[in-house]
Amino acid sequence: MKMFKSIKWRLQIWYGLILVVVLAGFGFTAYQLERGRTLGRIDNELHRRVGILANALRRPPPRGPDTGGPPFDRPPPGQMPDNLPARNQRLPIEFHLPPQAADLFDTNDSNGFYFLIKSRDGKEIARGGEVPQSQYAVWGQFEISLVKINREPELKQPPIWTLDGFRETDDILPSGEIIRVGCSIAPELKELHRTAFSLTVVGALILMIGLAGGWWFVSRALRPIENISAAAVKISAGDLSQRINVAEAESELGQLASVLNSTFARLDAAFAQQKQFASDAAHELRTPVSVILTQTQTALNRERGAAEYRETVEACKRAAQRMRKLIGALLELARLDAGQERMKRMAFDLSQIARDCVELVKPLADEREVKILAELPPLEITGDAERLAQVVTNLLTNAIQYNHPGGEVRVKLASQGGLAILAVSNTGDGIPAEDLQHMFQRFYRGDKSRTGENAGLGLAISKAIVEAHGGVIEVSSEEEVGTTFTVRLPL
Repeated sequence: MKMFKSIKWRLQIWYGLILVVVLAGFGFTAYQLERGRTLGRIDNELHRRVGILANALRRPPPRGPDTGGPPFDRPPPGQMPDNLPARNQRLPIEFHLPPQAADLFDTNDSNGFYFLIKSRDGKEIARGGEVPQSQYAVWGQFEISLVKINREPELKQPPIWTLDGFRETDDILPSGEIIRVGCSIAPELKELHRTAFSLTVVGALILMIGLAGGWWFVSRALRPIENISAAAVKISAGDLSQRINVAEAESELGQLASVLNSTFARLDAAFAQQKQFASDAAHELRTPVSVILTQTQTALNRERGAAEYRETVEACKRAAQRMRKLIGALLELARLDAGQERMKRMAFDLSQIARDCVELVKPLADEREVKILAELPPLEITGDAERLAQVVTNLLTNAIQYNHPGGEVRVKLASQGGLAILAVSNTGDGIPAEDLQHMFQRFYRGDKSRTGENAGLGLAISKAIVEAHGGVIEVSSEEEVGTTFTVRLPL
């Protein structure tokens, strides 16, 4: 059934079962305790009355010289009657109920205590109270009680039973007489039934309240899941701006919702970046393609001389080279993003790599009249020397290109806290604060008026290479003072 597949219903059913078991156990225990207390009080009264009757039931001692009593009155020899009691024959028992115990067997109370005493041969000796007529049919249990008492001498008290709304007990005296005491427990049974009914009604009310409260708590606890599902449906439909409303951020589901919100935000940013990247790539490729098409169309419009054809071919070549460089950078970024570009893990001297990069860009620095100052103490790290050289070269090239004539570029290498720190700074115009956070975005140019060979992918590639080595790259700048790029790599 669909109901049993719902988490809400599963929790509610499990909670309801536990509540039913607890309430049933509590109600049964309370009922048994009350029943035991009530019957225990009645049983104590039965035992007390049995003791009083046993003390009131006495047999006078036998008479005769063999027993230490006075001799029998015997007639002269030959005149003894035939029915004279045999020697030492027991005389009939005498039963006298004390006056102070008479109120224990009130004949005016139909629910009061009653008693019946029989001799060993089954003759009735005495009775008291209102003996119910319905109990005459079960007097045969005298013999049952007698047999039970004789077979179980270890019993400290006579057995007690309940039959047809009456609580009774039997006791057998050493002389053989049987005493039965009983009473009607109809009022007590009725009160116990009312108690059971009250416990059932109260338990049912508590169960209903508990189930209603449990349903409310479960619904409230699972509400974030419903919000997550609703947001996921909207996101799957293409609306990446949707977020989960987190009401209880400190709960487990609230923490899950916060994590999913951050995931959705990253997905939204990634898709937006992907769209922007595709748009920027198409824009960058459109320019060289337009150059090639324009040049070829111009050349084909009419006959031209060899020099003009050569100039057209060279323009197309330059545009094609720019496209090849851009496509190569895009492919490199794609491989780095996908983790397909494996980085070598070899120990090398980073200071030597940095000095080689300085020598490589020195002609560009001389052309722009920029002085390079290097402070590169020996420092060995593990990584891909070729890829890190690409990063250093890119940073030096940017520092030279965006510098004033006669300015300076400083390259400093140091070790701190288990990290190799490479800083490249210049004395240019600096970068506006609003552009700093976009410096590592793809196709981003701080100076919107600049065009040419730079497509805005160098810093993005450098960032990807540094992060592939487990490092970070940062930028800080102050306008009219200069800019500093800092690379931190694990040793």
